[in-house]
Amino acid sequence: MKNKHVGELVLSKQQIQEGVKIVAEKLNAQFHNAVIICVVPGGILFTADLVRELTFDLCMDYISCPHTPGDSNNSSEIVYHQNISIKGKDVIVIDDAIESGGTMKRLIKHLSDNYEVKSLSIATLFVKPGRVDIPVDQYFAYEMPNDDLLVGYGLPWQDKFRNIPYVSKLVK
Repeated sequence: MKNKHVGELVLSKQQIQEGVKIVAEKLNAQFHNAVIICVVPGGILFTADLVRELTFDLCMDYISCPHTPGDSNNSSEIVYHQNISIKGKDVIVIDDAIESGGTMKRLIKHLSDNYEVKSLSIATLFVKPGRVDIPVDQYFAYEMPNDDLLVGYGLPWQDKFRNIPYVSKLVK
């Protein structure tokens, strides 16, 4: 995709596919069944690719918390239209990435405080080094070397570029 805001390639389509397999192998070794909660809209692409590689029984649901990528002080409303009971279940929250981690930390706290889950885990394609500490198991394929703003594969800039099939640096 040619665009002045899409810069240097960070993760190619092939690296994304390899990352999906890495995370799937980790989850398949850990779980026999689980409830997958996709963080929408950012986690849709990674969730779709990942669940097709999972070999355990799963149910799926979704949660949202609109925010600006990189904003560690997100205070927007968490919307969880619970379609599946998660009481007493292993729950895996899936998103494209953990950037600052502020939103994911709020989502995990919300699920932990309001639902009697057996366990909570996070699965993402990658994490960034400047992320906040989130006290649950995290399964990811890549740790980025820096906190550059990225776009593509679910990651937006001004609500655009989520559909780019690879991850690139953002050029402002």
